[in-house]
Amino acid sequence: MTPGNMLIAQSGGPSMVINQSLVGAVLAAREAPIIGQIYGARHGIKGIIEENLVDLRAPSRKELELVAATPSSALGSIRRKPTGEDCAAIFRSLRARGVRFFFYIGGNDSAETVHIIYQEAKRARVDLACFHIPKTIDNDLRENDHTPGYGSAARFVASAILGDNLDNRALGGVKIDVIMGRHAGFLTAASALARVCPDDGPHLIYLPERPFSLDRFAADVKRVVARVGRCVVAVSEGIADADGKPIVSAFITETDSHGNAQLSGTGALGDLLARVIKERTGITRVRADTFGYLQRSFPGVVSETDAREARLVGAAAVSAAIEGRHASGSVAIKRKACRAYAVRFEIVPLRAVARHTRHMPTAFINKTGNNVTQAFLDYASPLVGPLPPVGRFVDC
Repeated sequence: MTPGNMLIAQSGGPSMVINQSLVGAVLAAREAPIIGQIYGARHGIKGIIEENLVDLRAPSRKELELVAATPSSALGSIRRKPTGEDCAAIFRSLRARGVRFFFYIGGNDSAETVHIIYQEAKRARVDLACFHIPKTIDNDLRENDHTPGYGSAARFVASAILGDNLDNRALGGVKIDVIMGRHAGFLTAASALARVCPDDGPHLIYLPERPFSLDRFAADVKRVVARVGRCVVAVSEGIADADGKPIVSAFITETDSHGNAQLSGTGALGDLLARVIKERTGITRVRADTFGYLQRSFPGVVSETDAREARLVGAAAVSAAIEGRHASGSVAIKRKACRAYAVRFEIVPLRAVARHTRHMPTAFINKTGNNVTQAFLDYASPLVGPLPPVGRFVDC
């Protein structure tokens, strides 16, 4: 393998552990004799094009560890699909600095970006190893059992619902929580981990994988209130009707460069669902919250499993690059088939991960489409870890 310099960047939505992957890759590169300078690009490929780079050999190990434990993207992020002109500018910047190893941390759109850059590099005869390091709180990357960022965001969701259920238990009524998830319901499903007693919320969980009906929703809530006396609802922002049209689409006009509608950052869906319950059930105390961007970079609730694996996928990408068996690829997390939780890392083709998303398996969703199964709880529990204990005057 020919020696050379390295460049790494971050892309897409931040997470609580994306910097663990960054630092894992940097520390592995520092130990690799064939890697010279280590550059970090600010705000993804934009930083490469504009030559806005930082020297990642300069920080001390102590400084790097502090960055690793800090949520959000330390280098800054971006949502940008590279054009042919962008790729030409990227190659000029990389050639000028002798970069032979390129790493990009992000989700499926970021994997598509790496795939585009790698294909263009081959056409332009640029000697460049290109690797995607997985990250997404949506947990929707194909080829992966789960992705770095999900466990911690799921822990936030479960903890928030745990508290929201206590609030709802005290005051009653209906509480609706809108949670991130465009096409995949993994994050919303994690709300089920908050249940301790049989009558704990969330009492209803709605995911993008099943058609959503406002009429059925109102009937479900009314039935739960009649049985329990209250109702906590967890719903994915990407829920859609039987024709696949997102329920909130009438309120959304903004899209990113990859063509994705901007679902988060608005309370429109929560307001709509709350209004439906008030109008169709006669229940007067109805409240709605949209968790929004709080789920991505909230300090203090990081999953230990998530942080550890995020560090390891960064190191695994560097190891794969310097071994030379793969000129490009994406690091995938595979769960081992054993009783105790364990994983392994595998390099998969970029095209297998790029752009397209995976969904919640059928076995994880109940038949009526308004809850999750024990199979999901068994899947998610080791990724999230134990939640704060809750005291009660009456046992379950």
